[in-house]
Amino acid sequence: MYTIEEVLDFVKEEDVKFIRLAFFDLAGHQKNISIMPYELLNAFKNGIAFDASSINGFQGPENSDLFLHPDPSTLAVIPWRPSTGKVVRMFCDIKYPDGTPYEKDCRYILKQAVQTARSECGVEMDFGSEIEFYLFKLDENGEPTKIPFDHAGYLDIAPVDKGENIRRDICFTLEQMGITPESSHHEAGPGQNEIDFRYADPLTSADDTSTFKWIVRTKASANGLFADFSPKPFSDKPGSGMHINILCRSSDKDSTADFTPYVVAGIMKHIEEITLFLNPTENSYRRIGESKAPKYIAFGHGNRSAFIRTPPLKEKRRIEILSADPECNPYLAFSMLIYAAVDGIKNKYELPAAVNENLFDADESVTANLKKLPDTFDEAYKFASESDFVRKYLGDSIVPVFGN
Repeated sequence: MYTIEEVLDFVKEEDVKFIRLAFFDLAGHQKNISIMPYELLNAFKNGIAFDASSINGFQGPENSDLFLHPDPSTLAVIPWRPSTGKVVRMFCDIKYPDGTPYEKDCRYILKQAVQTARSECGVEMDFGSEIEFYLFKLDENGEPTKIPFDHAGYLDIAPVDKGENIRRDICFTLEQMGITPESSHHEAGPGQNEIDFRYADPLTSADDTSTFKWIVRTKASANGLFADFSPKPFSDKPGSGMHINILCRSSDKDSTADFTPYVVAGIMKHIEEITLFLNPTENSYRRIGESKAPKYIAFGHGNRSAFIRTPPLKEKRRIEILSADPECNPYLAFSMLIYAAVDGIKNKYELPAAVNENLFDADESVTANLKKLPDTFDEAYKFASESDFVRKYLGDSIVPVFGN
Protein backbone atom coordinates (compact mmCIF):
# COMPACT_ATOMS: atom_id res chain seq x y z
CA MET A 1 0.00 0.00 0.00
CA TYR A 2 2.44 2.62 -1.25
CA THR A 3 1.94 6.39 -0.97
CA ILE A 4 2.85 8.80 -3.76
CA GLU A 5 6.09 9.73 -2.00
CA GLU A 6 7.01 6.08 -1.51
CA VAL A 7 6.36 5.31 -5.18
CA LEU A 8 8.58 8.21 -6.26
CA ASP A 9 11.35 6.98 -3.94
CA PHE A 10 10.94 3.39 -5.11
CA VAL A 11 11.20 4.35 -8.78
CA LYS A 12 14.37 6.31 -8.10
CA GLU A 13 16.07 3.81 -5.79
CA GLU A 14 15.13 0.60 -7.65
CA ASP A 15 16.24 1.69 -11.14
CA VAL A 16 12.74 1.73 -12.63
CA LYS A 17 12.83 2.76 -16.30
CA PHE A 18 9.20 2.34 -17.38
CA ILE A 19 5.90 2.86 -15.58
CA ARG A 20 2.83 1.22 -17.09
CA LEU A 21 -0.40 3.05 -16.31
CA ALA A 22 -3.20 0.49 -16.62
CA PHE A 23 -6.97 0.85 -16.90
CA PHE A 24 -9.89 -1.16 -18.30
CA ASP A 25 -12.53 -0.81 -20.96
CA LEU A 26 -16.11 -1.86 -20.25
CA ALA A 27 -15.44 -5.42 -21.43
CA GLY A 28 -12.71 -5.70 -18.81
CA HIS A 29 -9.84 -5.64 -21.31
CA GLN A 30 -6.72 -4.08 -19.84
CA LYS A 31 -5.22 -1.07 -21.60
CA ASN A 32 -2.10 0.84 -20.68
CA ILE A 33 0.15 3.80 -21.41
CA SER A 34 3.86 3.58 -20.57
CA ILE A 35 5.64 6.64 -19.24
CA MET A 36 9.22 7.39 -18.25
CA PRO A 37 10.16 8.07 -14.62
CA TYR A 38 10.52 11.83 -15.17
CA GLU A 39 6.81 11.97 -16.12
CA LEU A 40 5.61 10.23 -12.97
CA LEU A 41 5.23 13.30 -10.74
CA ASN A 42 3.18 15.00 -13.46
CA ALA A 43 1.03 11.86 -13.72
CA PHE A 44 0.26 12.04 -10.00
CA LYS A 45 -0.43 15.78 -10.08
CA ASN A 46 -2.24 16.25 -13.37
CA GLY A 47 -2.86 12.84 -14.90
CA ILE A 48 -1.82 11.50 -18.31
CA ALA A 49 -4.17 12.21 -21.20
CA PHE A 50 -5.51 9.61 -23.61
CA ASP A 51 -7.97 9.54 -26.50
CA ALA A 52 -11.15 8.11 -24.98
CA SER A 53 -12.89 8.03 -28.37
CA SER A 54 -10.61 5.11 -29.29
CA ILE A 55 -11.88 3.02 -26.36
CA ASN A 56 -15.09 1.16 -27.18
CA GLY A 57 -18.04 2.58 -25.26
CA PHE A 58 -16.19 5.58 -23.79
CA GLN A 59 -16.38 9.06 -25.38
CA GLY A 60 -17.12 10.51 -28.81
CA PRO A 61 -14.41 12.36 -30.76
CA GLU A 62 -15.96 15.73 -29.94
CA ASN A 63 -15.19 15.28 -26.21
CA SER A 64 -12.48 12.67 -26.06
CA ASP A 65 -9.86 13.86 -23.56
CA LEU A 66 -9.72 11.82 -20.37
CA PHE A 67 -6.86 11.52 -17.89
CA LEU A 68 -5.22 8.60 -16.08
CA HIS A 69 -4.36 9.22 -12.43
CA PRO A 70 -2.20 6.38 -11.04
CA ASP A 71 -3.26 4.73 -7.79
CA PRO A 72 0.01 4.43 -5.81
CA SER A 73 -1.35 1.62 -3.63
CA THR A 74 -1.41 -0.70 -6.67
CA LEU A 75 2.30 -0.46 -7.52
CA ALA A 76 3.75 -3.80 -8.61
CA VAL A 77 6.99 -4.76 -10.31
CA ILE A 78 6.45 -6.79 -13.48
CA PRO A 79 8.71 -9.75 -12.68
CA TRP A 80 9.12 -11.09 -16.22
CA ARG A 81 10.65 -7.80 -17.38
CA PRO A 82 14.40 -7.03 -16.92
CA SER A 83 15.66 -6.73 -13.34
CA THR A 84 17.99 -3.96 -14.49
CA GLY A 85 15.84 -1.10 -15.65
CA LYS A 86 12.69 -2.39 -13.98
CA VAL A 87 9.16 -2.06 -15.31
CA VAL A 88 6.33 -1.38 -12.84
CA ARG A 89 2.58 -1.19 -13.18
CA MET A 90 -0.07 0.88 -11.43
CA PHE A 91 -3.82 0.79 -11.96
CA CYS A 92 -5.35 4.18 -12.60
CA ASP A 93 -8.44 6.21 -11.85
CA ILE A 94 -9.95 7.79 -14.97
CA LYS A 95 -11.00 11.42 -14.66
CA TYR A 96 -12.33 14.28 -16.74
CA PRO A 97 -10.01 17.27 -17.39
CA ASP A 98 -11.56 19.08 -14.39
CA GLY A 99 -10.64 16.19 -12.10
CA THR A 100 -14.09 14.69 -11.58
CA PRO A 101 -14.32 10.88 -11.80
CA TYR A 102 -15.31 9.37 -15.12
CA GLU A 103 -18.60 7.53 -14.65
CA LYS A 104 -17.62 4.65 -16.98
CA ASP A 105 -14.39 3.91 -15.13
CA CYS A 106 -14.94 0.30 -14.00
CA ARG A 107 -12.81 0.72 -10.88
CA TYR A 108 -14.76 3.85 -9.94
CA ILE A 109 -18.06 2.01 -10.42
CA LEU A 110 -16.87 -0.72 -8.04
CA LYS A 111 -15.64 1.81 -5.49
CA GLN A 112 -19.10 3.38 -5.50
CA ALA A 113 -20.73 0.00 -4.93
CA VAL A 114 -18.43 -0.72 -1.98
CA GLN A 115 -19.22 2.69 -0.49
CA THR A 116 -22.96 2.13 -0.95
CA ALA A 117 -22.80 -1.18 0.94
CA ARG A 118 -20.87 0.47 3.73
CA SER A 119 -22.96 3.64 4.07
CA GLU A 120 -26.45 2.20 3.49
CA CYS A 121 -26.13 -1.19 5.18
CA GLY A 122 -23.03 -1.02 7.34
CA VAL A 123 -21.54 -4.09 5.66
CA GLU A 124 -18.18 -5.06 4.19
CA MET A 125 -17.72 -7.75 1.56
CA ASP A 126 -14.73 -9.83 0.57
CA PHE A 127 -14.49 -11.51 -2.83
CA GLY A 128 -12.46 -14.43 -4.12
CA SER A 129 -12.31 -15.90 -7.62
CA GLU A 130 -11.72 -19.43 -8.88
CA ILE A 131 -10.82 -19.19 -12.55
CA GLU A 132 -10.62 -22.00 -15.09
CA PHE A 133 -8.80 -21.81 -18.41
CA TYR A 134 -7.56 -24.00 -21.24
CA LEU A 135 -4.01 -24.24 -22.58
CA PHE A 136 -3.81 -24.80 -26.34
CA LYS A 137 -0.87 -25.38 -28.66
CA LEU A 138 0.18 -22.86 -31.30
CA ASP A 139 0.56 -23.62 -35.00
CA GLU A 140 3.75 -23.08 -37.04
CA ASN A 141 2.84 -19.39 -37.45
CA GLY A 142 2.36 -18.86 -33.73
CA GLU A 143 -1.43 -18.69 -34.00
CA PRO A 144 -3.70 -20.48 -31.48
CA THR A 145 -5.12 -23.89 -32.33
CA LYS A 146 -7.76 -25.98 -30.58
CA ILE A 147 -5.23 -28.71 -29.84
CA PRO A 148 -5.08 -29.11 -26.04
CA PHE A 149 -1.68 -29.02 -24.35
CA ASP A 150 -2.47 -32.36 -22.69
CA HIS A 151 -5.25 -34.92 -22.28
CA ALA A 152 -5.23 -35.13 -18.50
CA GLY A 153 -8.38 -35.08 -16.36
CA TYR A 154 -9.50 -33.71 -13.02
CA LEU A 155 -6.65 -33.58 -10.44
CA ASP A 156 -4.36 -35.73 -12.60
CA ILE A 157 -0.61 -35.43 -12.09
CA ALA A 158 2.48 -35.34 -14.29
CA PRO A 159 3.48 -36.72 -16.68
CA VAL A 160 -0.09 -36.91 -18.06
CA ASP A 161 -0.70 -33.42 -16.64
CA LYS A 162 1.67 -31.26 -18.69
CA GLY A 163 0.48 -27.99 -17.16
CA GLU A 164 2.04 -28.62 -13.75
CA ASN A 165 5.20 -26.58 -14.37
CA ILE A 166 3.31 -23.71 -15.97
CA ARG A 167 0.86 -23.52 -13.05
CA ARG A 168 3.79 -23.46 -10.63
CA ASP A 169 5.42 -20.64 -12.62
CA ILE A 170 2.12 -18.73 -12.58
CA CYS A 171 1.81 -19.16 -8.80
CA PHE A 172 5.36 -17.88 -8.21
CA THR A 173 4.66 -14.87 -10.42
CA LEU A 174 1.40 -14.16 -8.59
CA GLU A 175 3.34 -14.07 -5.31
CA GLN A 176 5.93 -11.73 -6.80
CA MET A 177 3.12 -9.33 -7.73
CA GLY A 178 1.56 -9.44 -4.26
CA ILE A 179 -1.21 -11.99 -4.92
CA THR A 180 -1.41 -15.08 -2.71
CA PRO A 181 -2.47 -18.25 -4.54
CA GLU A 182 -4.23 -20.92 -2.48
CA SER A 183 -4.33 -23.93 -4.79
CA SER A 184 -3.83 -25.03 -8.37
CA HIS A 185 -4.72 -28.18 -10.24
CA HIS A 186 -5.69 -29.73 -13.55
CA GLU A 187 -9.38 -29.47 -14.32
CA ALA A 188 -11.70 -31.97 -16.02
CA GLY A 189 -11.19 -30.88 -19.63
CA PRO A 190 -8.13 -31.73 -21.76
CA GLY A 191 -5.62 -28.94 -21.24
CA GLN A 192 -7.92 -27.29 -18.67
CA ASN A 193 -6.49 -25.78 -15.48
CA GLU A 194 -7.62 -23.88 -12.40
CA ILE A 195 -5.81 -21.61 -9.94
CA ASP A 196 -7.51 -20.09 -6.88
CA PHE A 197 -6.32 -17.20 -4.73
CA ARG A 198 -7.27 -15.67 -1.42
CA TYR A 199 -10.13 -13.38 -0.53
CA ALA A 200 -9.65 -9.62 -0.61
CA ASP A 201 -11.78 -6.50 -0.57
CA PRO A 202 -13.79 -6.15 -3.81
CA LEU A 203 -11.49 -3.67 -5.56
CA THR A 204 -8.31 -5.57 -4.72
CA SER A 205 -9.97 -8.84 -5.72
CA ALA A 206 -11.02 -7.41 -9.11
CA ASP A 207 -7.51 -6.03 -9.62
CA ASP A 208 -6.07 -9.45 -8.70
CA THR A 209 -8.45 -11.24 -11.07
CA SER A 210 -7.41 -8.99 -13.95
CA THR A 211 -3.72 -9.35 -13.08
CA PHE A 212 -4.14 -13.12 -12.88
CA LYS A 213 -5.50 -13.38 -16.43
CA TRP A 214 -2.65 -11.20 -17.70
CA ILE A 215 -0.06 -13.39 -15.95
CA VAL A 216 -1.61 -16.61 -17.26
CA ARG A 217 -1.64 -15.34 -20.85
CA THR A 218 1.94 -14.09 -20.52
CA LYS A 219 3.30 -17.32 -19.05
CA ALA A 220 1.41 -19.43 -21.57
CA SER A 221 2.89 -17.40 -24.41
CA ALA A 222 6.39 -17.74 -22.93
CA ASN A 223 5.92 -21.52 -23.08
CA GLY A 224 4.71 -21.51 -26.68
CA LEU A 225 1.04 -21.92 -25.71
CA PHE A 226 -2.22 -19.98 -25.79
CA ALA A 227 -4.34 -19.45 -22.67
CA ASP A 228 -8.04 -19.55 -23.54
CA PHE A 229 -10.51 -18.04 -21.05
CA SER A 230 -13.56 -18.49 -23.26
CA PRO A 231 -16.52 -20.12 -21.46
CA LYS A 232 -17.04 -22.97 -23.94
CA PRO A 233 -14.08 -23.67 -26.27
CA PHE A 234 -15.41 -27.19 -27.07
CA SER A 235 -19.04 -28.15 -27.54
CA ASP A 236 -18.48 -31.61 -26.04
CA LYS A 237 -16.00 -30.79 -23.24
CA PRO A 238 -16.37 -28.97 -19.92
CA GLY A 239 -16.70 -25.21 -20.09
CA SER A 240 -14.59 -22.78 -18.07
CA GLY A 241 -16.20 -20.94 -15.19
CA MET A 242 -15.21 -18.18 -12.80
CA HIS A 243 -16.70 -19.10 -9.46
CA ILE A 244 -17.18 -15.99 -7.33
CA ASN A 245 -16.98 -16.38 -3.56
CA ILE A 246 -18.48 -13.69 -1.34
CA LEU A 247 -18.17 -13.19 2.39
CA CYS A 248 -20.37 -10.47 3.92
CA ARG A 249 -19.87 -9.09 7.43
CA SER A 250 -20.82 -6.08 9.50
CA SER A 251 -18.61 -2.99 9.41
CA ASP A 252 -18.91 -3.11 13.19
CA LYS A 253 -16.23 -5.59 14.22
CA ASP A 254 -18.13 -6.42 17.41
CA SER A 255 -21.33 -7.30 15.59
CA THR A 256 -22.36 -10.94 15.12
CA ALA A 257 -25.12 -10.15 12.61
CA ASP A 258 -25.41 -12.65 9.76
CA PHE A 259 -26.44 -10.99 6.49
CA THR A 260 -25.91 -14.09 4.36
CA PRO A 261 -29.60 -15.04 3.86
CA TYR A 262 -30.43 -11.52 2.66
CA VAL A 263 -27.36 -11.44 0.39
CA VAL A 264 -28.38 -14.70 -1.27
CA ALA A 265 -32.02 -13.62 -1.58
CA GLY A 266 -31.06 -10.26 -3.10
CA ILE A 267 -28.75 -11.83 -5.68
CA MET A 268 -31.37 -14.43 -6.58
CA LYS A 269 -33.99 -11.70 -7.03
CA HIS A 270 -31.84 -9.70 -9.45
CA ILE A 271 -29.76 -12.36 -11.19
CA GLU A 272 -31.80 -12.30 -14.42
CA GLU A 273 -31.13 -8.56 -14.74
CA ILE A 274 -27.40 -8.79 -14.00
CA THR A 275 -26.49 -12.07 -15.74
CA LEU A 276 -25.24 -10.04 -18.73
CA PHE A 277 -22.37 -8.80 -16.53
CA LEU A 278 -21.46 -12.29 -15.31
CA ASN A 279 -21.86 -13.93 -18.74
CA PRO A 280 -21.15 -11.22 -21.33
CA THR A 281 -20.65 -13.15 -24.60
CA GLU A 282 -22.62 -15.37 -26.98
CA ASN A 283 -20.24 -18.18 -26.06
CA SER A 284 -21.20 -17.81 -22.39
CA TYR A 285 -24.63 -19.31 -23.02
CA ARG A 286 -23.24 -22.45 -24.65
CA ARG A 287 -21.89 -23.27 -21.18
CA ILE A 288 -24.97 -22.45 -19.06
CA GLY A 289 -26.79 -25.62 -18.01
CA GLU A 290 -23.97 -27.97 -19.06
CA SER A 291 -21.01 -29.63 -17.31
CA LYS A 292 -21.41 -28.11 -13.84
CA ALA A 293 -22.67 -24.74 -15.07
CA PRO A 294 -26.03 -24.10 -13.34
CA LYS A 295 -29.29 -23.60 -15.18
CA TYR A 296 -31.80 -22.88 -12.43
CA ILE A 297 -32.02 -19.92 -10.04
CA ALA A 298 -31.71 -21.86 -6.82
CA PHE A 299 -29.36 -22.21 -3.89
CA GLY A 300 -28.32 -25.26 -1.96
CA HIS A 301 -26.09 -26.26 0.94
CA GLY A 302 -23.01 -27.71 -0.73
CA ASN A 303 -24.98 -28.25 -3.94
CA ARG A 304 -22.76 -27.67 -6.98
CA SER A 305 -25.70 -27.96 -9.37
CA ALA A 306 -27.37 -24.85 -7.90
CA PHE A 307 -26.72 -21.28 -9.00
CA ILE A 308 -25.53 -20.35 -5.49
CA ARG A 309 -24.16 -22.76 -2.96
CA THR A 310 -23.22 -22.31 0.67
CA PRO A 311 -20.14 -24.51 1.20
CA PRO A 312 -20.25 -26.91 4.17
CA LEU A 313 -17.26 -25.35 5.90
CA LYS A 314 -16.47 -23.59 9.15
CA GLU A 315 -16.77 -20.38 7.13
CA LYS A 316 -20.54 -20.80 6.95
CA ARG A 317 -21.26 -17.24 5.86
CA ARG A 318 -19.42 -17.66 2.56
CA ILE A 319 -21.46 -18.11 -0.58
CA GLU A 320 -20.24 -19.30 -3.97
CA ILE A 321 -21.79 -18.16 -7.26
CA LEU A 322 -21.32 -20.81 -9.92
CA SER A 323 -22.72 -19.24 -13.07
CA ALA A 324 -20.13 -16.55 -13.95
CA ASP A 325 -17.42 -17.16 -16.54
CA PRO A 326 -13.89 -15.79 -17.08
CA GLU A 327 -14.90 -13.44 -19.91
CA CYS A 328 -16.74 -11.20 -17.46
CA ASN A 329 -15.43 -7.81 -16.40
CA PRO A 330 -14.83 -8.47 -12.68
CA TYR A 331 -15.32 -4.82 -11.75
CA LEU A 332 -18.83 -4.68 -13.22
CA ALA A 333 -19.71 -8.22 -12.11
CA PHE A 334 -18.68 -7.55 -8.50
CA SER A 335 -20.44 -4.15 -8.53
CA MET A 336 -23.78 -5.55 -9.60
CA LEU A 337 -23.55 -8.45 -7.14
CA ILE A 338 -22.88 -5.96 -4.34
CA TYR A 339 -25.85 -3.82 -5.32
CA ALA A 340 -28.09 -6.90 -5.48
CA ALA A 341 -26.85 -7.96 -2.04
CA VAL A 342 -27.47 -4.46 -0.66
CA ASP A 343 -31.03 -4.56 -1.97
CA GLY A 344 -31.55 -7.90 -0.25
CA ILE A 345 -30.19 -6.60 3.05
CA LYS A 346 -32.13 -3.31 3.00
CA ASN A 347 -35.43 -4.97 2.13
CA LYS A 348 -34.84 -8.16 4.14
CA TYR A 349 -35.89 -10.40 1.28
CA GLU A 350 -36.97 -13.84 2.37
CA LEU A 351 -34.61 -16.62 1.36
CA PRO A 352 -36.30 -19.39 -0.67
CA ALA A 353 -35.98 -22.96 0.55
CA ALA A 354 -32.68 -24.65 -0.20
CA VAL A 355 -32.63 -27.14 -3.07
CA ASN A 356 -30.38 -30.09 -2.37
CA GLU A 357 -31.22 -32.36 -5.33
CA ASN A 358 -28.94 -32.72 -8.35
CA LEU A 359 -30.51 -30.14 -10.66
CA PHE A 360 -28.67 -31.44 -13.69
CA ASP A 361 -30.71 -34.68 -13.49
CA ALA A 362 -33.65 -33.65 -11.33
CA ASP A 363 -37.20 -34.69 -12.09
CA GLU A 364 -39.61 -32.03 -13.35
CA SER A 365 -41.40 -32.18 -10.02
CA VAL A 366 -38.28 -30.54 -8.52
CA THR A 367 -37.57 -27.99 -11.25
CA ALA A 368 -41.10 -27.00 -12.31
CA ASN A 369 -41.31 -24.08 -9.88
CA LEU A 370 -37.73 -22.89 -10.32
CA LYS A 371 -36.92 -19.95 -12.56
CA LYS A 372 -34.09 -20.37 -15.08
CA LEU A 373 -31.07 -18.23 -15.74
CA PRO A 374 -31.17 -16.51 -19.14
CA ASP A 375 -30.08 -19.15 -21.63
CA THR A 376 -29.15 -16.88 -24.56
CA PHE A 377 -27.17 -13.68 -24.86
CA ASP A 378 -30.17 -11.90 -26.36
CA GLU A 379 -32.33 -12.83 -23.39
CA ALA A 380 -29.73 -11.64 -20.89
CA TYR A 381 -29.24 -8.40 -22.82
CA LYS A 382 -33.00 -7.78 -22.85
CA PHE A 383 -33.26 -8.30 -19.09
CA ALA A 384 -30.38 -5.86 -18.46
CA SER A 385 -31.51 -3.21 -20.95
CA GLU A 386 -35.04 -3.13 -19.52
CA SER A 387 -33.98 -3.21 -15.86
CA ASP A 388 -34.63 -0.20 -13.66
CA PHE A 389 -32.29 -1.78 -11.12
CA VAL A 390 -29.37 -1.82 -13.60
CA ARG A 391 -30.24 1.66 -14.87
CA LYS A 392 -30.21 3.03 -11.32
CA TYR A 393 -26.57 2.09 -10.82
CA LEU A 394 -25.06 2.08 -14.32
CA GLY A 395 -27.14 4.66 -16.16
CA ASP A 396 -28.27 4.23 -19.75
CA SER A 397 -24.99 4.17 -21.66
CA ILE A 398 -23.14 1.08 -20.41
CA VAL A 399 -25.51 -1.78 -21.29
CA PRO A 400 -25.68 -0.85 -25.02
CA VAL A 401 -21.90 -1.33 -25.27
CA PHE A 402 -22.41 -5.05 -24.62
CA GLY A 403 -24.78 -5.26 -27.57
CA ASN A 404 -22.27 -3.85 -30.07
